[in-house]
Amino acid sequence: MSDASCDIGLIGLAVMGQNLVLNMNDRGFKVAVFNRTVSKVDDFIADEAKGTQVVGAHSIEELTSLLKRPRRVMLMVKAGDTVDQMIDQIVPHLEAGDIIIDGGNSLFSDSTRRTKALAAKGILFVGTGVSGGEEGARNGPSIMPGGNPAAWPHVKQIFQGIAAKVEDGTPCCDWVGEEGAGHFVKMVHNGIEYGDMQLICEAYDLLKRGLGLTADELHDVFAEWNRGELDSYLIEISSLIFAKKDEDGTPLVDKILDAAGQKGTGKWTVISALDTGQPVTLIGESVFSRCLSALKDERVEAEKVLRGPKSLPKVGDRTKFIEDVRRALFCSKIISYAQGYMLLRAAAKEQGWNLNMGGIALMWRGGCIIRSQFLGKIKDAFKKNKKLDNLLLDKFFSRLLNKYQASWRKAQVHAVKLGVPTPAFSTALAFFDGYRSGRLPANLLQAQRDFFGAHTYERVDKPRGEFFHTNWTGRGGRVSSGTYNA
Repeated sequence: MSDASCDIGLIGLAVMGQNLVLNMNDRGFKVAVFNRTVSKVDDFIADEAKGTQVVGAHSIEELTSLLKRPRRVMLMVKAGDTVDQMIDQIVPHLEAGDIIIDGGNSLFSDSTRRTKALAAKGILFVGTGVSGGEEGARNGPSIMPGGNPAAWPHVKQIFQGIAAKVEDGTPCCDWVGEEGAGHFVKMVHNGIEYGDMQLICEAYDLLKRGLGLTADELHDVFAEWNRGELDSYLIEISSLIFAKKDEDGTPLVDKILDAAGQKGTGKWTVISALDTGQPVTLIGESVFSRCLSALKDERVEAEKVLRGPKSLPKVGDRTKFIEDVRRALFCSKIISYAQGYMLLRAAAKEQGWNLNMGGIALMWRGGCIIRSQFLGKIKDAFKKNKKLDNLLLDKFFSRLLNKYQASWRKAQVHAVKLGVPTPAFSTALAFFDGYRSGRLPANLLQAQRDFFGAHTYERVDKPRGEFFHTNWTGRGGRVSSGTYNA
């Protein structure tokens, strides 16, 4: 029997797994590691983990024998079937009360299923989002755990120990909620990340095409933005990207092919938005923008036959134009987060999760990819009003949108006149105008549905919940449809 002195076991020694192990070791936790390609264990112990107290295991049975009770086994493997296969291999070596943690980018519904299936066997499951990339994993990520609440006291010390900390030392990790809640919050985080990145790309494109800014000038603009309201990790790294030169001394960013990839979490966010009926339009446009970018060959052909504006407008005052774009970016960012929180609220209600909205903003304040000064304002908004229906109704955000909207609109008009595509900017502004409209043209839409499909409608002069059908042509019947709703 091996000496059961390890605090946690980790399976999956790709970069994220390795860095989490070294982070845990630095914080005084003793970690046992295993990898399906067993030679990787020995390589890790001999190289990156040399001089640490990390222990290598050559089988799952050996790994579990090294762990203190309750045993804690964390998986850092590819999402999907691999997680289920690994769980099936681990369970025979565990006993009631032991804990399995999935730290990959799993679909939240899979985590809900696993929580229930393992609970039936007496095993506690945690599905946790881990954000921050390689650097975050090594030095302090944002950690979003959900699953079986009984597991939290047993993983709290480790998770909060290795997580990023905000200024006052508060860890960017707290219990999110039951079942798949942790992975749902991570999914929405990734969706917002898609939105943030697309918005930044549109600002870059507007400045480059509208003003002809060079990469060095763009570096200066983004560095300046990062010292103000837009202070964030993504703005910071964008400024650094513009400064990076290729071997021949030219900007590297200009040499990179404009065809974006994706791993699916943005798409999952949009599907969840459709499933819950939430208008998460900005993340949707961000996903579609990546899809459009992937049609590189078609776009090159289309450029030859489809023409934009004949004469490009004069942008005017350069400083003012840059400020208009900055404000448009900031306003659109507010919309993106507001929509993300609408999705969190809807999912919490549908799934029966008790999500701490302000706490989620705090978890995202440090360590993760979307970390920014701005998230502190979201935390403040929910601290003032735990039942806040929408971030746009908070005084800080509503005042800022009202103050900046003229610049936001000017930037959008410039984009249209220049023929520069800004799908995320424009859908954000359209959502703002839709959300602040007490009346929208859906009355005509309801009339159309009743005309062709007898789908009925409600009236403004009657109580909500009372439905009416009109025989629009005099030829139709009095029977209304009750089976179709679109």
